[in-house]
Amino acid sequence: MKHYKILAILFGIFTIMTIGCEPDDICPESTPTTPSLIIRFYDISNQENKKNVFKFRIQGVDNDAPLPNYNIVTTDSIVLPLKTDATSTQYKLHEDYTYNDNGTPDDTSDDTIGGNEDIITINYSTEEVYVSRACGYKTIFKNVTLTIPKTDNWIQSKESLTENQSVEDETAAHFKLFH
Repeated sequence: MKHYKILAILFGIFTIMTIGCEPDDICPESTPTTPSLIIRFYDISNQENKKNVFKFRIQGVDNDAPLPNYNIVTTDSIVLPLKTDATSTQYKLHEDYTYNDNGTPDDTSDDTIGGNEDIITINYSTEEVYVSRACGYKTIFKNVTLTIPKTDNWIQSKESLTENQSVEDETAAHFKLFH
C-alpha cells in the first residue's frame, strides 16, 4: 500500500506540474515586430506616377557598406531600418552610382564620386510596445520627420503619408520622395 500512496502522490505532482506548465512559446514569423520606414519614389513632374531610381545605392552616413539589396539597383521604393537606440537615423541615397574597373566608386560618370548623393535624416521618438511573452517588445516610431539638406539634390521634395507621422507597421508607405 505504501508504494501505491507514493505512486499516487508522484502521479499527482506530475499531473499538477504538467497542467501548470505552459507550452514553449515561439514567436511566429507572422507577428509584426519593429517596423521599418517605407519610402516610395515619384515623378516630380507628374506626382501621381511612381518613378524608378536607376543605379541606386543606400548606405549609412557612418558606414561605407551598402544596405543589403540596395547596391546599384533599380527601384521605386525602399525599406529602411531605423535605429531603436537613438532618435535619429541618416542615410546616403545615391542615384547613378557606378564603380570603375578596380571596384572603387567611379568619379568620371557625372563629376560626383559614386553618383549623385543626397543625405536624408529621419528624426523620431521611440516607444516600446509589448507584443507577447514569446515575442517580447517591439519599437514603434512617433513624430517621424524626414529632412533633406538644401543643396544640389536629385531628390527635389518630400511628402509624409502617415496621418500622425508615426511608423507602427509596414503595411503602407510612410513617405513619398519626388525626383
